[in-house]
Amino acid sequence: MEAAPQSVAEWYALLQTSLIIGLAYLAVFDLVNYFLVGLLFPALTVAFWQRNKSLALVALSSGLGGIAVSFASNISLTMLSLSQRYVTATSEAQKAELLTVGQAVLATNDPQAAFPGTGAYVSLLLIALAGLLFSLVLLRSNRATAIVGLLASGCDLAYCVTFPLRPAVPVFLFLAAAGLFWMIWHLLVARILFKTSNS
Repeated sequence: MEAAPQSVAEWYALLQTSLIIGLAYLAVFDLVNYFLVGLLFPALTVAFWQRNKSLALVALSSGLGGIAVSFASNISLTMLSLSQRYVTATSEAQKAELLTVGQAVLATNDPQAAFPGTGAYVSLLLIALAGLLFSLVLLRSNRATAIVGLLASGCDLAYCVTFPLRPAVPVFLFLAAAGLFWMIWHLLVARILFKTSNS
């Protein structure tokens, strides 16, 4: 796998030569993930509405808010568009301008940065809160699923609280653990929703 680009020109070149790798570095697959989570949260709300309406509604609002922020702040498609314009630019002035614009875009939410941009941070925080609240709704009837969800959201929330302490605290371990727990939680929730729809 290619090394992550260090300059805007390198980003543009990577997006033109290795599109999938460049988009992956720019977190385009987060959009796919959050689209699917955007289907999961309303399904959970409908399935468990009668158990705790207010908690389900707050969880849904938080989750959809986080997803909206993620879509609005993800820079992958913007950088792809800029790279295409850079390749077709006919003058050095146009290229210089596109490099400046690319630098500004990366400054807002660079996925390779040591600290997340505001959009990525707020999105993660809201979606973790939604997962926590949905897991609380599930706690009475689906204890194992709820515990996995609480661990996943707890790890994400721990990251949100401790990331300013990096590198003193290995905060990315929280993200790695959360990712594993979220994958398990999604599968468990899918099974619950499948059973609920068939009953």
